Amino acid sequence: MNSIIPALIAEKLQIAEQQVSNTLSLLSGGATIPFISRYRKEQTGGLDEVKISDIADEYKRLTELEKRKATIIATIEEQGRMTEELRNKIEHTRLSAELEDLYLPYKPKRRTRAQIAREKGLEPLAKIVMSQRQPDPESAAERFLTDDVPSVGDALAGARDIIAEWVNENATVRNIVRSAFERSAVISSRIVKGKEAEGDKYRDYFEVSEPLRRISSHRLLAMRRGEAEGFLRVDISPDEEHALERLSRFFVKADNDAGEQVRMAVTDSYKRLLKPSIETEFAALSKEKADKEAIRIFEQNLRQLLLSPPLGQKRILSIDPGFRTGCKVVCLDEQGNLLHNETIYPHPPQNEHTIAMKKLAHLVEQFDIRAIAVGNGTAGRETEQLVQNIRYDRKVQIFSVSESGASIYSASKIAREEFPEYDVTVRGAVSLGRRLMDPLAELVKIDPKSIGVGQYQHDVNQAALKNALDQTVEMCVNRVGVNVNTASKYLLAYVSGIGSVLAQNIVNYRMEHGLFPSRNALMNVPQMGAKSFEQSAGFLRIQGAENPLDNSAVHPESYDIVTCMAEDLNCDIRDLLHDESLRKKLVLERYITATVGLPTLQDILAELGKPGRDPRETIKVFEFDPTVKTLRDLREGMILPGIITNITKFGAFVDVGIKENGLVHVSRMADRFVGDPTEIVSLHQHVTVKVMEVDEARKRISLSMLV
Repeated sequence: MNSIIPALIAEKLQIAEQQVSNTLSLLSGGATIPFISRYRKEQTGGLDEVKISDIADEYKRLTELEKRKATIIATIEEQGRMTEELRNKIEHTRLSAELEDLYLPYKPKRRTRAQIAREKGLEPLAKIVMSQRQPDPESAAERFLTDDVPSVGDALAGARDIIAEWVNENATVRNIVRSAFERSAVISSRIVKGKEAEGDKYRDYFEVSEPLRRISSHRLLAMRRGEAEGFLRVDISPDEEHALERLSRFFVKADNDAGEQVRMAVTDSYKRLLKPSIETEFAALSKEKADKEAIRIFEQNLRQLLLSPPLGQKRILSIDPGFRTGCKVVCLDEQGNLLHNETIYPHPPQNEHTIAMKKLAHLVEQFDIRAIAVGNGTAGRETEQLVQNIRYDRKVQIFSVSESGASIYSASKIAREEFPEYDVTVRGAVSLGRRLMDPLAELVKIDPKSIGVGQYQHDVNQAALKNALDQTVEMCVNRVGVNVNTASKYLLAYVSGIGSVLAQNIVNYRMEHGLFPSRNALMNVPQMGAKSFEQSAGFLRIQGAENPLDNSAVHPESYDIVTCMAEDLNCDIRDLLHDESLRKKLVLERYITATVGLPTLQDILAELGKPGRDPRETIKVFEFDPTVKTLRDLREGMILPGIITNITKFGAFVDVGIKENGLVHVSRMADRFVGDPTEIVSLHQHVTVKVMEVDEARKRISLSMLV
């Protein structure tokens, strides 16, 4: 590792260099981000998952920059053009754009207009003109006339091409233009002529301009998508007059004809070379910034969705609603295993309403059902009202469950592996029921992009999106913990230190040898080495284990500490778990060692008070307004209950019990300025909204939380 990198990261992230060095050391040793943030607080100074991830990202950026520097230095040395001054500049630059500016004059090029002019012998003329000491450049040009350069005009044009390239390759000049873009760049979009009707969905961007530094991420991504689809032309430009004035002051030193030739070359360089080059750079930078913002919102939404309250291990009847094809009904046991499936037809065109109600009541009794999950898609509202009107032989909770991504799962390889003998409709109904039981365990089987909680997820950098979402899933799984004796291989694969191969090995071993009696028994699984065990054990739970700590977040490496605590209080570990008065007697400072400090001891004490407890909230039953069934039932001024289904930079979408979700714009969330909707709302939050406007033609509903 370059010795200066930790200091650079520490400076940028505003944390201590020792925290960075220790974190990088742990990462290079194979430790995962969840493990480091949870079990190595002494080394990191208590850095959370976000900071540790930032350190990893910044380290990657800086190491890639160092590799690029080495390549550039080697290339220039091969050309025999390296100087100590240039080497020093390259070695000390910290920005990729500045590095590429330094390399530009030495970078192998295609055959440019300047290169053609050099081949015609016009570089000496370009130097004469550039010096601006000879007031009559035309007389100087006459000396360079040849068969390839038949006129003075041709000679001066070639000289200007060479000067234009010099201007473009000047690092200081590029920074001047870059500064102009940073200060005054405006992004504009225009409709492509003749595409007005076809590109109507981009009508808001047919003719708009706004400062680049202030444009919101969703507007920029929409512009870029319209451009990619061939409907919009997008341009980024600074104040051209001001930029050219600054460049002219930099290069034009004489008030004569030579100075005018240089001015012409500078203008040409700006319009033909500099401006397009820096525009491309800023287009990429602004897109990257917008991508980060969109991905951040997606991460937040996904985290909230994955950490949604679970119903827990109860017998569930799950319904995937439909009209013509009927409603697919499945019954699941406490572990989510399929017990029964069939189809009912309560809605048009069959209208077997009474038969369906009797059948559902019978299934609830026959399979000891405790809750009913109803998909919220087509016919969802009608089906939910149907099941609410049935008299059951017990109290049955009824929940509306989001269908987003269910069709992706039901047609996936994972679903085929789980239910090879059933069709996609049965698989989809099973998935909905399992989502109610444990959203996290079920949603990890679906590509996060397909869950329906993102903003322009198909427009952002796909590699960055996948990395961010995978990391979010991993963090959520490890925060909650996983029951190793019931978890699927898909859930286990996200546990710190495990991965897909070891997850499959754990499941195979469990099927062959039965339930794991302890965490230590995991060491018998093929490929479960000491490192994998260290990274994963604290996140795996063994319910009913002989050692109760096996069902807690206390890491096995700390069991001796807890044993010592119990011995000091003359009790056993179970007493320590169940008796708060005993835990209050502990003096944590007595257990500090060279490797274990107060942060770890405080975490242990906190966990002893809630061993194995799910950190997620308790699920609540929600009821929509029974008078609202379709878009036509909505009227301006209506006050309705709703559920937040998605959050974007510009607002939040709310389900009010019909097919179409309404939008609460960020300006209508509170009676104050709201910069980020997540300050006010969270995914699946129950809210009360007012209907402001209903556009039936475009199927758009405008809502307000200012009720």
